[in-house]
Amino acid sequence: MSSSTASPRKANRRRSSSVTNALKQIPLNQQQEQSYGSTHSIQESEVKPLSGKPRPRKRKDANDLPDNYISRGFWDDLKTGRWMLIPSSSLVIFLIPIILYVNHNLLVQYNVLKPGTSNPFKYLLFISGRLPNGTYTKSIYDLAFLANYVVFWSFVRQFVTIHILRPMAIALGIKGGKIMRFLEQGYAVFYFSILGTLGIFVMRGLPTWWYKTEYFWIDYPHKQMTWELKTYYLMQAAYWIQQTILLAAKIEKPRKDFKELVAHHIVTLWLIGWSYNLYLTYIGVSIFVTMDVSDIFLALAKCVNYVSEAASPPFFAFFVGVWSYFRHYLNIWILWSVYTQFNLIDEKERTRFAPLEDKWLDWWMKWQIFVPIFLLQLINLFWYFLIWRILIKAVFYNDLRDERSDDEDEPEGGQTTTEKLKEQ
Repeated sequence: MSSSTASPRKANRRRSSSVTNALKQIPLNQQQEQSYGSTHSIQESEVKPLSGKPRPRKRKDANDLPDNYISRGFWDDLKTGRWMLIPSSSLVIFLIPIILYVNHNLLVQYNVLKPGTSNPFKYLLFISGRLPNGTYTKSIYDLAFLANYVVFWSFVRQFVTIHILRPMAIALGIKGGKIMRFLEQGYAVFYFSILGTLGIFVMRGLPTWWYKTEYFWIDYPHKQMTWELKTYYLMQAAYWIQQTILLAAKIEKPRKDFKELVAHHIVTLWLIGWSYNLYLTYIGVSIFVTMDVSDIFLALAKCVNYVSEAASPPFFAFFVGVWSYFRHYLNIWILWSVYTQFNLIDEKERTRFAPLEDKWLDWWMKWQIFVPIFLLQLINLFWYFLIWRILIKAVFYNDLRDERSDDEDEPEGGQTTTEKLKEQ
């Protein structure tokens, strides 16, 4: 009995000894055993993580929303700037001044505040600078309006792209990197269709209707604006500020012409700011229309191409005609007006630059107006060259790929600044 009990114990000891000897042959374990009790040696033997960025967590399904579009909570979104990507967070930010505005009115209504107390939150929600005759002029409070509607456009953009256009893209069978391209261009169709139509409506009420360019200068300065004109102008400005922030942060995957696009946005903001400040909104509206209408058909042609390359040539051919007329013929006509008709301004209004007295035009300001429009035309000519190259390839080689895009077959949600945001 005792011998039978001892035998298994010996066997166990032999097996234990064999396992121990085997483990000792592993260099890491051998080193740890030899240096047991030495903190320095143990630290040297620890396995160090590999250098480099961690691999992004794979989504369970290809149709799942990328992680950078998923909220981590309002406060985290606010601190990291992710609210520009999360429609629920940007909506909360936009609702705050609305709630404060309503709350202030209730306090006045129930005599908690004195009757007639001005509501300070109205400047965030409504245009200011109303004149006694019912028209509007520029105001320092326009900056508050712009800031709030940058948030508004952030909400609109992300809501439309995530909850409307993305399901549409998946339903249409678009895959990979083309999904994000479809969202970008689909939103462009949405925005420019609305603002392009509004621009034509506003322009219809101006003496400059359909590029009667002499009225850019006659009766200058055009200090008084209708409600429609001022609202349209500031909403456009807020949109372009928001788009420039997105571009600078590389939230959208950069194209090959990223530098040209940055230059385009900078020149656009330059034109918007100076034309508004110098009371040249008539010429500003005319330029907006040339840009917005052509962008509708550019974005539409590209959306069709992402869905079906075979169906896109007619759309693309029509777009080339629209682009040629609006972006080049009309823009060059505007440039010619600046060069030849600037002197239609009354002499006393174009011979003195005194900003403190709200006098802005001197002889050299003619070139301040001319140069940004000319730069915009140069950028348009660069894109026009790419457009014709695409058209030639489509006609002779049956190839309608976007010359400005990188590889669109790569997985959706390539590494951009938004990928960095989700790691914060």
